Parts: sequence; structure tokens; C-alpha cells
Amino acid sequence: MAQKEKLKNTSSENKGGFPIPVGSYKMILIGFGIVVLGFILMMGGGSDDPNVFNYEIFSFRRITLAPIVVLSGFGFVVWAIMRKPEKK
Repeated sequence: MAQKEKLKNTSSENKGGFPIPVGSYKMILIGFGIVVLGFILMMGGGSDDPNVFNYEIFSFRRITLAPIVVLSGFGFVVWAIMRKPEKK
């Protein structure tokens, strides 16, 4: 019986706030914007004629730069979620 009372008191004490600080949401949105930018960089390079192969799909932008931008965006989002809030 005493353990149930302890659990009730503990759960009511921890109810005051969001698990992610409010300031981090802005950083998370910036990170998702970086991810979207990376996917935009990957777009294009196709051919209008299916019988013609376009070597534009193997450009530096699509093969190297865009995946680096996407991964850095995901890393930024993880950092924004995991960072500690500033003490005021």
C-alpha cells in the first residue's frame, strides 16, 4: 500500500513540463529544413526520352553533396533534441 502512495506522489511531481524544451522546436524545424534542402538537391537529372541515358544523375551534387546535407540535417535534429536547455 505504501508503495502505491509513493508512486502516486512521484508521478504527480514530474508532470510539470514538456520533455523537449520549447526553444528546441525552432532548432528541430531548422534541421528538417536542412533535410528537405538535401532532398531537393537530389532531384532532377532524368531524361525526357526513355531511350536516352542521361549521365547528369552521376553529378557531384546528387552523389556527394546532397547525401552529406541530408545526414547533417538529421544530425542537427538529433543534436537539437538531445541538447540541454540553458539555465536562466
